[in-house]
Amino acid sequence: MRTERERTERERTERENAPKRRSTREQADRTYARALPVVPVRARGLTIEGADGRRYLDFVSGAGALALGHNHPVVIEAIRKVLDSGAPLQVMNLTTPVEDAFVTELLRTLPPGLADDARVRFCGPAVTDPVGTAVELVRAATGRDRVVAFTYHVNGPVPEACAGPGDACGTPLTRLPYPGDEHRPGGVAGARGNELAFHGAESVLGDRRSGETLPAGLILEPVRSEQGVLPAPDTWMRRMRRITAERSVPLIADESATGVGRTGAFWAVEHSGVTPDVLVLSRAVGGSLPLAAVVHRADLHAGEPGSGTFRGNQLALAAGAATLAHVREHRLAEHAAALGTRILTRLRGLAEEFPFIGDVRGRGLMTGIELVAPDGAPDTPAHGVHSASAAELAARVQRECLRRGLIVDVAGPAANVVRLLPPLIVTEEQTAAALDRLADAVEAVDRSRSDHAPPCGARAPR
Repeated sequence: MRTERERTERERTERENAPKRRSTREQADRTYARALPVVPVRARGLTIEGADGRRYLDFVSGAGALALGHNHPVVIEAIRKVLDSGAPLQVMNLTTPVEDAFVTELLRTLPPGLADDARVRFCGPAVTDPVGTAVELVRAATGRDRVVAFTYHVNGPVPEACAGPGDACGTPLTRLPYPGDEHRPGGVAGARGNELAFHGAESVLGDRRSGETLPAGLILEPVRSEQGVLPAPDTWMRRMRRITAERSVPLIADESATGVGRTGAFWAVEHSGVTPDVLVLSRAVGGSLPLAAVVHRADLHAGEPGSGTFRGNQLALAAGAATLAHVREHRLAEHAAALGTRILTRLRGLAEEFPFIGDVRGRGLMTGIELVAPDGAPDTPAHGVHSASAAELAARVQRECLRRGLIVDVAGPAANVVRLLPPLIVTEEQTAAALDRLADAVEAVDRSRSDHAPPCGARAPR
């Protein structure tokens, strides 16, 4: 019979060997897991403890899903209260006190122009569910089929599964360039790029008097987080709202990545003063548990309620209500705005020092550091086999951060953007510590790059 000590040692060995077993048990395309070989066993706030006993500052927070960090007391209390009550945990969207409390809290946080006449529609929590629900909503409400979306929109089936009429998902799609597409190969920079994005939408939406068929809706993200943290200009957002309103085309704002205070406002559309007709919510809205919903104007109500077996999960609704209330009551969106300004200032200082940092951008506690190869191209080696591509540089920075006890993400179509998404409860002291580790990691990568590549001459274009 094993002693307690032997049993503890065996459990520790099992945990530490989990990454080795993963390669033979799970799909090899789990790039996030491969890049971060950590086996978490405990977590609280910003801190994750691995099976090896090491502690890490988590500046990814579940791709932004953990607005209050890991295991926040108000979230744990809300979940425990439901568990202890004996209430059903899954009821397929039947009205319950927990759901009613969530909806009440959600309506308190919405922009006034939407909250005054809003309906909440729950759907499944899978990444494609809320966008698909929003698209079906506007198609049913308008009687039209076509949807206008922007290149690299990633949170739902419109961009990923719908290439045009007659495809698998059955939604005719018109794709337009997003402002800021200069950050990808072939993109157009600056004000000209913004103008092209607007005029593209203007031509696609057409004139109501022309007799052309209008689209069922236009969907956009206020910040494209997964595609390298690209904030849409506020002026462009306002122009898109004006043109869609003039043509009676519902405007869908996908706040899956940006909602619940992440960008320094409770909802990112508030930065531009835009009130969408439809708001897509997921990630942080569930308080660390899977939850998604679509909020829309009452006059758009049409068709069946949202789909998805798990759209009435009581634990997620309780955790979500507790999170929404805590962010609102403690003014964490304002905290994110103030701290985000300091983060950008520090990172721009790094960009002045290290030539392979091509751009720093973001909003609130959503920041992207775009790395460039020595010749300025995001994904092309400049000095033959000895020169790292931008994606390789980003991967190196991520690894060096991990060695220093800091977890960061890599995003963007070229995988060359180091992304920071700390929870909204991060303190100034924790932020300073994380940025010190990041700066040290960047310096280490720069030294390594200098040791293995010829001098790169002029500074890479900014």
